[in-house]
Amino acid sequence: MRAVDAIIESLKAEGVEAVFGIPGGANLPTYDALYDGGIRHVLCRHEQGAGHAAEGYAKASGRVGVALATSGPGATNLVTPIADAMLDSVPTVFLTGQVRTELIGTDGFQEADTTGITMPIVKHSIMIQDPREIPRAIHEAFHIARTGRPGPVLVDVPQDLSRADIQYEPVDGVSLPGYRPTTEGNVKQIRLAAKALANARRPVIYAGGGVVNANAAKELTDLCTSDRFPVTCTVMGLGAFPAPHDQWLGMLGMHGTRSANYAMDEADLIVAIGARFDDRITGKLSEFAPRAKFIHIDVDPAEISKNVPAHIPIVGDAKSILPKLTREYRALETDGSRLDGWWERIRGWRDKHPLGYEDSDDAEIKPQYMVEAMYEATNGDAIVTSDVGQHQMWCAQYYHFTKPRRWINSGGLGTMGFGLPSALGAQIGQPDDTVVCLAGDGSLQMTSQELATCVTEKIPVKVFIMNNGYLGMVRQWQELFWDGRYSGVDMGTSPDWVKLAEAYGAVGMRATQKGELVDQMKAALEADGPVVLDVQVSKEENCYPMIPAGQAARDMVG
Repeated sequence: MRAVDAIIESLKAEGVEAVFGIPGGANLPTYDALYDGGIRHVLCRHEQGAGHAAEGYAKASGRVGVALATSGPGATNLVTPIADAMLDSVPTVFLTGQVRTELIGTDGFQEADTTGITMPIVKHSIMIQDPREIPRAIHEAFHIARTGRPGPVLVDVPQDLSRADIQYEPVDGVSLPGYRPTTEGNVKQIRLAAKALANARRPVIYAGGGVVNANAAKELTDLCTSDRFPVTCTVMGLGAFPAPHDQWLGMLGMHGTRSANYAMDEADLIVAIGARFDDRITGKLSEFAPRAKFIHIDVDPAEISKNVPAHIPIVGDAKSILPKLTREYRALETDGSRLDGWWERIRGWRDKHPLGYEDSDDAEIKPQYMVEAMYEATNGDAIVTSDVGQHQMWCAQYYHFTKPRRWINSGGLGTMGFGLPSALGAQIGQPDDTVVCLAGDGSLQMTSQELATCVTEKIPVKVFIMNNGYLGMVRQWQELFWDGRYSGVDMGTSPDWVKLAEAYGAVGMRATQKGELVDQMKAALEADGPVVLDVQVSKEENCYPMIPAGQAARDMVG
């Protein structure tokens, strides 16, 4: 069969049901194979949208997301989602077309060194040099993308090789001698960690997106509730531990709760699980958690002691390690009363510094209220995607996620425009769930063309725009740290989002009154097809609390 038909057969063997992409000259053979290949193709309107849709599909479903692009500008338009997937450890495979082999290196039409350009931002890349390699390369790409620390894998396929006839044989299994991720964890280290937990007087469990990736939310909850361990999650880990819980401190980090950040600052033991001590969490690294010893559990050995030295490192998969740690801890039969004083301290912070805001006295819609209204309208049971900025942080603070894979956002790269395309990918990955995109008026204009994809493909995502007329997070920083010198942040009143939605064939709505917001959101959720609800919120509200960049958790403001 043609090599491109072997690509389709390999994708189906991997369980792929949908791919996202845009055709072009170099990947035309692949699109010919898709014509009757039995895999759903979602035609996005920009390759960046296709890449983020593949990410949203992967994050919501736990399966590998797939995006397709042609050579040259098609491939370079994937650079942002590839980098985004790398930083957030998203299992994705990117299939790019390449110019014919005799043109490589000649600056041929639409030629770009895709593997060279993306080398720093992929987990692995494969440049096809023999068409007979293709089936095995596809299976190896999926194996690498989903195992160990998940991430993006690029397969670059020259056009002439994709058209070649090959003898196709199904690939039974993948064995890569140089790639053997450690998953089980060292038993001695796990026992040391259990003893350290038993001796700790001020412990904190700090969980990140790795817990979600490992499908280890239940195992995390079992560990945390094996005693009264306080638990906090990063923005990527929200939902790994149920938010409405007595032991939940709230999110930590730059816009986390004071109780979570103060607890980290005064802890004597921090158990980091699937988290990487990112600068948004640590603030000033030299002053981060100065009294604490660190247990660091991570499937990626490169993250252990990268930023914060680990006293007890454990390399492996959280789903495998956490039950062992829980068993070892319970076997020690410790006295839980040792944590009484710690909880008294934490309750003091909770009482003194609750997460809250000053609501309006009139019909004005505060952005925090908008998230609360969204939580009420969805009964807290929706897959929520977001763009990046103030609205993202407010959603993390006020939408209380009880389950994993319900909160989909761009954490590491902080990619504006991520929300809408990731929402359409999430909806295809989880067709029976309600999917809401909380968008910023600045971010949405970067990928609003994907509304056409939603309408054409009948993808019923609901887009709630937190519209304050500014690039809000940059404006906030300019107000607080640049003497109020607003430069390049005023978005004006363009576009008219209702008319734009209708121009694409979607339903357009506008909300300006606080008292009507919940009902309008419910109406949007009940409407058929994609809906855009433009919510006019307070223009210059700031997102608090926050740790100013480069400062310590104890220096929180707001």
